[in-house]
Amino acid sequence: MIAVVIPIAMALFTAAALLNLYRLAIGPDIVDRILALDTLMINSIALIVLSNIWMGLSVLFELALLIALMGFVSTVAMSKYLLRGDVIE
Repeated sequence: MIAVVIPIAMALFTAAALLNLYRLAIGPDIVDRILALDTLMINSIALIVLSNIWMGLSVLFELALLIALMGFVSTVAMSKYLLRGDVIE
């Protein structure tokens, strides 16, 4: 059962990542591009975790955590830059 579900989920997350890349390239304004980049990070985390489960490894969970941390920090930094014009006060 899981051998069928994981490849389907990976295909759907890949399709979502491609749609996020489209929004990142064509987005009407910078806020849409920031949100698309954040959602692309979430999709990449999901793909890493799904491939980790599918291969039966436990090595890539740390990579998913690092990507999540960097995605959060970069989203906060970009949003703060848009609001104030400066990241560090």
